[in-house]
Amino acid sequence: MGVYENRRAVVIGGTHGMGLGVVEGLLAGGARVLLTGNNEKNLEAVRGRLGPDVYAVRANVADPADTDALAETVEGTLGGIDLLHVNVGVSELGMFPETTEESFDWMFSINVKGVFFTVQRLLPLLADGGAIVFTTSITNATGSSGMAVYSGTKGAVMAFARVLAAELLPRGIRVNAVAPGFVHTPSGGFTRATDAEKAEMERIGDEATPMGRHGTIAEVARAVLFLGFEATFTTGMELPVDGGLGQGLQ
Repeated sequence: MGVYENRRAVVIGGTHGMGLGVVEGLLAGGARVLLTGNNEKNLEAVRGRLGPDVYAVRANVADPADTDALAETVEGTLGGIDLLHVNVGVSELGMFPETTEESFDWMFSINVKGVFFTVQRLLPLLADGGAIVFTTSITNATGSSGMAVYSGTKGAVMAFARVLAAELLPRGIRVNAVAPGFVHTPSGGFTRATDAEKAEMERIGDEATPMGRHGTIAEVARAVLFLGFEATFTTGMELPVDGGLGQGLQ
């Protein structure tokens, strides 16, 4: 029997990168998994890769109709949720004076409003004693130049997480977050960056990280699963997975 046998998990943003790593870890442990994405090409790729072992559902967190439909699908397929992993985030580099209202609204509509109301809609399906794990960012702590809006969105998510952790104590539901630093993912963490910009950010990331390298998807996934199932006396916490980047190490 797998370590997650009979557990039901929903991964919001699970078609690639860190979210997909969490999905694969859950499946390897025997969990029943439903993942979401907003890119049909990525969804088809996941269906081809994982087959019938996973429910892959198109859902745009910024669309209330999609969120309502997702809740119905989760109830109809899994019946409930033991772990909800909310791995949603878009980003665009931009210095504070040059940031446009369009860029600001785009990031906040997905990273903050979309996350908030997706969790609100799925919360009645979360089992007592279950867990929610958000993906935030180490930029919450580092004050990274050019990332004012993105950092603000992830700071807001962590504020939500702490309040939700308090509100859900009577149900025994734990709410935590992982805060990745530089991690090797398809987008490199920068949604609209060019290949050249991603390469430069990878160089900068390796130099800035005290451990001298990017993290791996598997390292982040292990942290998510730890918070989801093993850290049974931990709630309201943000766990850095950043190679020491946000800890002031030299």
